[in-house]
Amino acid sequence: MKIAQFSDLHYSPERLDEADRCFGFAVQDAIARGARIAVVSGDSTDHRLDAHSPALSALARQIYRLAAAMPVILLQGTFSHEPPGTLDIFGLMGSTFEVFVVSRIQQVALIDGRFHASTGPLFDENELASVIAKRPEAVFTCLPTVNKGQLAASVGALAAATGLGDVLATYLAASGRNNSQLREAGIPTVGISHGTVVGCETEHGVTMAGFDHEFSLSALFDAQCSAFMLGHIHKSQSWEQGGRRIAYPGSIGRFHYGEQGEKGYLLWEVEADSASAGLVPTPSRRMVCIDFDGPPDMERLAQLAAESGDAFVRVRWQVDEEHRQSVDRAAIEAMFANSPGLKIEPRILPVVRSRAEGISLETSVDAKLARWCELTGVSVSPVLERLQLLQSADAAAIAEAVLARIDQVPSGSPLSLVARAAPDVNAAAATTGTYPDEPDWLEGDLFAA
Repeated sequence: MKIAQFSDLHYSPERLDEADRCFGFAVQDAIARGARIAVVSGDSTDHRLDAHSPALSALARQIYRLAAAMPVILLQGTFSHEPPGTLDIFGLMGSTFEVFVVSRIQQVALIDGRFHASTGPLFDENELASVIAKRPEAVFTCLPTVNKGQLAASVGALAAATGLGDVLATYLAASGRNNSQLREAGIPTVGISHGTVVGCETEHGVTMAGFDHEFSLSALFDAQCSAFMLGHIHKSQSWEQGGRRIAYPGSIGRFHYGEQGEKGYLLWEVEADSASAGLVPTPSRRMVCIDFDGPPDMERLAQLAAESGDAFVRVRWQVDEEHRQSVDRAAIEAMFANSPGLKIEPRILPVVRSRAEGISLETSVDAKLARWCELTGVSVSPVLERLQLLQSADAAAIAEAVLARIDQVPSGSPLSLVARAAPDVNAAAATTGTYPDEPDWLEGDLFAA
C-alpha cells in the first residue's frame, strides 16, 4: 500500500506563503504518484486560527483536494499549535473520500474506503476478529498528543514528568499483540503519533536526550507495526529493524533559520511484514546564515549578497558596547535590498567592570580603601590622608587649607597668578568643586600666563 505522510504544516498568517507553497506541491505530487491514503501526523496549524483566517481557508482547500483523491487521516498535534477542537471542522469536509480526525488514542481500520474505529484504545477480541474477517486495506494504531496535565492529575506532577514514556510504552506493547495477529493475517499495520523519540535530532542538529521524551525506539518497535509514522521533529530521519521502519518526514517547509537537511513529505510502501519510505523534497525556501565573531566584514557581505539570489538571509555579529555605532546597519540593509527577507541580529557585549577582590572582607573603610589602592596600583598614604581629612574637617576648613598651600607656591607661576587674581572663585571652587562655565577672570595676559 502506498501512503503519503505529511507533517508539521504549521499554517499561520506569518508562514502561509511557505506552508501553502510546499504543501500544495506535496498534495499534487502525492496524487500524481498514486498514493492510496494520506496521513497528516500533527501540527497542521501553527497556533489558534480564526474561522475567517486566510491560513485556515488555504489549509482547508488542500485537505479538500486530498479527500477528493484518497482517504485522509488528520492526527491531533501539539496543543499549543493545534488547540483541542481545531481539527474537528475538517472531519465535516470529506468529498469523494472521508477525512478522519484522530483526537483520542484508538485503532482504526480502513475497510472499503471507510474508517472504522475501535470503541476503546484498542480493538477488543470481538472487534479484532471482525476486522480481520473483513480484510481491511490497513489498520492504524493512532496515538495523538497526550495531555500531560491530565496525566499529572492522575499520577502526580513529579511522576508525570518522566512517567509519560512508561505509560505510552505500556499501550504500545498492548497494541503490539493486536498488530501481530493482523500481520500474520497479511494485513498492513501502521502506527501514527506525534512526539519526540529519545536520541533523534532536531532540525538544528541537536540530539534529544533525557527522560522526559515520549518514546524510545524499543517501545515503538514493540507496537509491531510495519511502519510507524511520526510527527513533531522538523528533520527527516528514520530507523529500521527487521524490515519494519520508524520515520519522521520533517516539516513540510523551512520555517526557521539554520535548519538542516531537505524539506518534504514521505511516500511509504507498506506491506504486512515490511515497509520502506522515501523523502520527496518540496520547493522550500532557501535560508542563508552568516555569523561574525566581531564586526561584520562588509566585503564578505557584499559577496554573499551577490550570490544569495532569492534566499532569506540572516546576519549576526557581536561587538563591544563602545563600538556598536561603528556598524552601518543601513549599508547592510541596502546590500540585501533584493532579498525576500533579511534578519539582522547584532549582539552587543556590555562593558563589565569587576569589583576589587577581597574588598568586602575588610571591616573598616580605611582597610577597604587601602585594599583598593593595592589592587589598582595607587599610593596608599595620600589617599588615606584625604579620607581622614574628609572625616575630621568641614568644607570651609578644607578650603582654607587648600588656599594656604596655594599661597606658598612661588610667585610668578601660573597657579600663583590665578590664585591671586581670583581668590573668591578659588575659594568657591575649593568648597564646591566647580568653576563658572566661562570665567571672565581667565582673559588676556592672565590667561596667556
